[in-house]
Amino acid sequence: MARAERVRGAGDAGSDVVARIAAVDWERVAGELDALGHARLPGLLEPAECLAVEALWDEPANFRKRVDLASHRFGDGGEYQYFAYPLPSLVEALRRACYAPLAHIANAWSARLASKQRYPGTLAAYLRECHDAGQPRPTPLLLRYRTGGYNRLHQDLYGALAFPLQVAVLLSRPGRDFTGGEFLLLEQRPREQARVEVVPLAQGEALVFPNRIRPARGPRGDHRVQVRHGIARVLSGHRATLGLIFHDAK
Repeated sequence: MARAERVRGAGDAGSDVVARIAAVDWERVAGELDALGHARLPGLLEPAECLAVEALWDEPANFRKRVDLASHRFGDGGEYQYFAYPLPSLVEALRRACYAPLAHIANAWSARLASKQRYPGTLAAYLRECHDAGQPRPTPLLLRYRTGGYNRLHQDLYGALAFPLQVAVLLSRPGRDFTGGEFLLLEQRPREQARVEVVPLAQGEALVFPNRIRPARGPRGDHRVQVRHGIARVLSGHRATLGLIFHDAK
């Protein structure tokens, strides 16, 4: 069997992943997003699935574009690759199954912020909206950092349409494959100094976080909080992450 077929086949545990996502307490996720600005999904991927996804890196046919962080001044000591369509089966299953419950949260956020934007119940329907708006290129990506690598605080916006939530899954083993490299979230509220959250993750654990803006309750109702995310400096080893972005790019 060719290597590309072997790696792609190793990611075929989509039904197991869909069952895990269906078992998530999404009310808890919504509550943590309100209280903390992020929510954890422990054990979303098994160790073998993490290895299978990371192994996709070495198969160029899986990807449409590679980006070096330093060359674009996005950070240093790392790079990422955007997947091409069709996505590997496990990545596709994760993206599709996570979208529906997150769309429910996103619609609640739109209502709270008095926005007319509403998100359809399925990823396929939302991607049709993206493609009709001139955003046809897939955005799920693999990221790799080596010792000294980091990613500056940023927002993943690729066009007029941007889904307000995204998911990152840590594929490497903290303390064994790497040290440092914590996930960073920065929130900027009106008339307040910025707040930073440092979020260490376990292998296979996913983090749900805002893409750009989230609502936050205040004494006069909900207000908009600007959010950016990044990765702290990796102190040793290598760190790999799967990023799930739900809108496509120009």
